[in-house]
Amino acid sequence: MKRLIEKGLMFGNLIRVDSSAWIGLYNRALKKLIGRETALTEFHIDISGYSPEIGDELGDMDYLAPDGGNRYFILLTTEQKTAPMLNADLSVLRDVLRRFITENESQLFSLTARDAVIGEIDDQVWQLRSPADLPAIRHLRVSADTTGNHVAEADKLTAMIEQFRSDPDAWWDDVLIARMIEQAKKSGDVLRHPIRLDHTDFEVPDFWTDRFGGTYVIRSAQEPAVIFADPDHEIEVEGFLTLTISDRHALAAWLARNALAEPIINARGADAAAILRQKIDFILADAAVWLCLDTGNGTRAELRRAAARMGDDLPAEIRGLSALQRYAEQGGDWPVIDSGDPAYFHALRATSGPARDLVNRLLSELAPQDVRQLFITHKPLFYRLYQDWPDAKRAYVANMLAREYAMDKQGTREALFGPEPDMAEPEPAPASADPWGIPRVSLSKGVVGPWGRASGGAG
Repeated sequence: MKRLIEKGLMFGNLIRVDSSAWIGLYNRALKKLIGRETALTEFHIDISGYSPEIGDELGDMDYLAPDGGNRYFILLTTEQKTAPMLNADLSVLRDVLRRFITENESQLFSLTARDAVIGEIDDQVWQLRSPADLPAIRHLRVSADTTGNHVAEADKLTAMIEQFRSDPDAWWDDVLIARMIEQAKKSGDVLRHPIRLDHTDFEVPDFWTDRFGGTYVIRSAQEPAVIFADPDHEIEVEGFLTLTISDRHALAAWLARNALAEPIINARGADAAAILRQKIDFILADAAVWLCLDTGNGTRAELRRAAARMGDDLPAEIRGLSALQRYAEQGGDWPVIDSGDPAYFHALRATSGPARDLVNRLLSELAPQDVRQLFITHKPLFYRLYQDWPDAKRAYVANMLAREYAMDKQGTREALFGPEPDMAEPEPAPASADPWGIPRVSLSKGVVGPWGRASGGAG
């Protein structure tokens, strides 16, 4: 992992904490949350205030996520909104915390000027005993206050003020007036400087969790589904279609029926030929490493020369992706690519909509040789697989990501996946449209179904 850290591909964009004031506030917050403190004089924190250095010091890499409990957070500054979230067991946690900070920024700015803000992200589900409990996660609620309880103290004074205003006899209530004066010493002038966090509840229609071997819950689709990465955890979930990552044909059909994915070659604004060439490069580089073939600096020409030496070991995905690339560049007959073809999921990207990022994450798990998409959309799986790769592949991947992604993250994401989806509801497709849209387009022409012919086996 050291190579990734040095290139800014792991633990990047964290907030540096090196002042005695911030360290004191952090320790005060940590003491209140978990009863422990850090002796470090410098460390880095993510959007939730989690520090990998402190995790290593305490011997607990999940010290802000107690086993079976809600995720705690510590805010020292509103600038944490730009940082990543490490060790997230729920894919939406960073987005929810970022929105919480953004939508309450003026209040949080005032609070963090005097104290650390601490809190938790509550999924409002008491216990997750089986995958059948996951659909109960529909909303996340953020509860927050300073270590000095400034928000709670302000709420007390606000309640007294409301009582004073609404009770016609309050002018003669010396006890109430005395309590208000005393409370104002703790909370300040809440009329001129109100302390109230209004945006604390967030809907969660779709998410991925690392629970039960890795599980996707996609509720926003017309046909809601729960998808298991580990078949051993698969159970029926009421009201949901249940699938596993190995159900290639069923997954392809579900993505098509619900218009959740589209062929890259037909995606609006995508340079399909360039994207397909890059995918071929990644697959060849992976195969060359495992076959112990020298690829020099991993240039496209060197990878093609290595491919010529692979013979029967040439990856099965190459034939389909090369056919699609030729079609994108030269036209001609549409390649026949069905869901049994190893190239199939490499050739798709998610359509715009609320589940776009989650579907791209699912596609990266179905086609993990595309290490760039895997890194962008599914970092937990990327880091886990990275540890078992040969050093030659680690070096190639780290250098490629530093060169082709880290230099322009936003531009790369838009080139691969399209513009970020807006908040508007997508317009429903006309009844005559097939799942790929109008005109009818599929990866395979002349066969039944927009996902290709149903061939046997899982592929």
